Parts: sequence; structure tokens; C-alpha cells
Amino acid sequence: MRALLIAQAIVAIFLAVSILLQNRGAGLGSAFGGDFGGYYTKRGLEKFLLYASVVLAIVFFVLAIANVRLALIV
Repeated sequence: MRALLIAQAIVAIFLAVSILLQNRGAGLGSAFGGDFGGYYTKRGLEKFLLYASVVLAIVFFVLAIANVRLALIV
């Protein structure tokens, strides 16, 4: 049970970091008319961070369910 909690905490930290590293627009530049507003494809590191965030979120959710189920059994 303790290993699951530690794994969930580590996944939570990596998930938060991967979300914070994603840039959305140009920061405050978009507030003053600097936003492109068009569609563009994600490439390179941006694409990797997107997929990493999705995978980490799924792993976090599975670990959370496993922790709850294990807590109900014990």
C-alpha cells in the first residue's frame, strides 16, 4: 500500500511538471493582440509533453483507483 502511495505522489509531481511546461499562446502577449488565433500542429517537445501529460494522467487515475480499492480491502 505504501508503494502505491509513493508511486502516485511521484506520478503527480511529473504530471504537474509536464502540465506547467506546456506553453499556451504567448503569455501576456496574447492579451494585447499578439495571439495568432490560427490552427497549428504540435511538434517536437510540445507534442511529447502533450502525450506525456495524457499518459501520466491515466497512470495517476489508475493508481488512485488501486489505492481506493486496496484501502477498502484492508
